[in-house]
Amino acid sequence: MKDDIILHVDEKPKASQWFGLSFQHLFAMFGSTVLVPILVGINPAIALLSSGLGTLAHMSVTRFKVPAYMGSSFAYILAMQMLMKNGGMPAIAQGAMTGGLVYLVVAIIVKFVGKGWIDKVLPPIVVGPIVMVIGLSLAPTAINDAMYTDPGKMTGYSIAYIIIALITVLSIVVFSIYGRGFLSVVPILLGIVTGYVAALIIGKITGTTIVSFSGLSSAKWLSMPPVTIPFVNYHWAFYPSAILTMAPIAFVTMTEHFGHIMVLNSLTKKDYFKDPGLEKTLAGDGVAQIIAGFVGAPPVTSYGENIGVMAISKIHSIYVIAGAAVLAVVVSFVGKITALLQSIPAPVIGGASIALFGVIAASGLKILVENKINFDIKRNLLISSVVLVIGIGGMVLDLKYGSHSLQISPVAIATILGIVLNLVLPQED
Repeated sequence: MKDDIILHVDEKPKASQWFGLSFQHLFAMFGSTVLVPILVGINPAIALLSSGLGTLAHMSVTRFKVPAYMGSSFAYILAMQMLMKNGGMPAIAQGAMTGGLVYLVVAIIVKFVGKGWIDKVLPPIVVGPIVMVIGLSLAPTAINDAMYTDPGKMTGYSIAYIIIALITVLSIVVFSIYGRGFLSVVPILLGIVTGYVAALIIGKITGTTIVSFSGLSSAKWLSMPPVTIPFVNYHWAFYPSAILTMAPIAFVTMTEHFGHIMVLNSLTKKDYFKDPGLEKTLAGDGVAQIIAGFVGAPPVTSYGENIGVMAISKIHSIYVIAGAAVLAVVVSFVGKITALLQSIPAPVIGGASIALFGVIAASGLKILVENKINFDIKRNLLISSVVLVIGIGGMVLDLKYGSHSLQISPVAIATILGIVLNLVLPQED
């Protein structure tokens, strides 16, 4: 079979092409990586910084053999939004680092025991509904951003906002379906740009301020990303809610990790499960998440968008991915870019979220379909039913002890119950 790869993993690009190839990867991950912190209320510059640092850390742990780019994870959004209200950034940071530690523990177990047990704990009947919950439970957030001038209080219903949100989501759909080449890889970013322009035009027509540039004019070109380091920027405290909320979600994102590694195996014609080994790739993800939590950024995960760029370009060079990581770190220090990102109005974010959260939910459904899950079997029907209703319904476990509160998110409860039910319910023929 003819090898159609232009640059293999260990091959270095020409100096004249290096910047362009790396910038392409930065462009691919940019929209999703900055959208997560914006939805949670975190400065997007810190997400870019952790994205670059996390990618370089992952490469170091995997001995520069796996061309994986790390970006902000959508799986933790609901948990982070809840923690932001109750514990603020310190709680999110502790939760993110806990998720990273879960990866490291699993990596150690895989090294000594193997990975067969993972399929027993997290089979498709558990993972599929949980992924659906992650997407569908976020739907109200997307719709509120798309409908109201004050999404938090659900007040100020706006036709203009709805039109902007619909333009944004339909642009994403059009670029995804009809885009060719690189355009098809960055539909989220292009949709946000289209929605942003639409917001400017509609704001001009209606005489209202939908896009505010007040922060852009006062922002400096060079500024330090707002890192929040334990014991330096805030007093360290113990947040049991953060640990119990974020840790179970780490098991769900692991399944995404396995999928991405399998795709990379096929793409690069290598076997990363053997070299450097699944324990190394898991540890790389774990270290990247710990770094993200330590600097006050959302948890990170390997990005399918960048795998898509590699699939289209046929360029799998680790040097290109490393270049993109360095560019992300550099861009995080450009204050004007951060201010521009923070000027993106709520209806544009809402429109992009409709597409993104919907795709996450559909991905869960895809897992069930691809694995031919039989819902005539009662245990499958009951496991999925319990996970979906508890997760989407928003059940929160809020335990009071003295002046303290222990709160576990709907996704975490649904994940724990799904795993327990799968382990205790008898198998049916």
